[in-house]
Amino acid sequence: MQNNGFSSGPSIHGDGRADVTGSELVDLPDSQDSNLDMDRETLKTGTTTVGLKADDGVVLVTDMRASLGNMVSSKATQKVEQIHPTAAMTIAGSVSAAQSLLSTIEAEAKLYELRRDKELSINGLSTLLGNLLRSGAFLVVVPVLGGVDEDGPHVYSFDALGGKSEEDYAVSGSGTQFALGVLENRYEEGISMDDAEDAAIDAVLTAIERDTASGNGITVSRITADGVDIEQYEDLDELR
Repeated sequence: MQNNGFSSGPSIHGDGRADVTGSELVDLPDSQDSNLDMDRETLKTGTTTVGLKADDGVVLVTDMRASLGNMVSSKATQKVEQIHPTAAMTIAGSVSAAQSLLSTIEAEAKLYELRRDKELSINGLSTLLGNLLRSGAFLVVVPVLGGVDEDGPHVYSFDALGGKSEEDYAVSGSGTQFALGVLENRYEEGISMDDAEDAAIDAVLTAIERDTASGNGITVSRITADGVDIEQYEDLDELR
């Protein structure tokens, strides 16, 4: 029977345990079989997205501008989406690849819960997201993942090839260097949700002032153990 790439479920270790880091839907290709050689121009991602860990939650903030070369193609793009009952992900990079990645990771998280009768941990979600990026099927997307589980709040940064690291705060997109300077100055351990939101908003506003690929409003997501709340602000004067 010809292998069409789809699996009937998670892979099984030799001792009978299911591999929870693999895909619920498909057998991902080996990264060594994928042509992942890209130049710096290919990896440019015009946007600014920020994730910041607080004492009892996570704040994700993004701008709302989508660009097509030197043209602003949309002024009301939502770049943060809920992908799990208590987690969301920001997107920077190719729109089509980002949309595909969002739908895939959300489906994988739901299948995990249905098959195991428990929610996927944020660390497990980050591993799955890294594996999907590493497959080479979602080039070029550079996400920031934020979520809350029984171990507390988490923020993960990724590169376009699936490398991940857990951080107190993370930034992606062309406005990164401007936003990082603000976060370096404003972040402190145990920061409250309100102060984290203010710092993340200031970081994106600063990037908007200097990065031509960022602008046209802000999307703010607050993530706690109770769930994910997402709001958009088209008028930046409301936030200054």
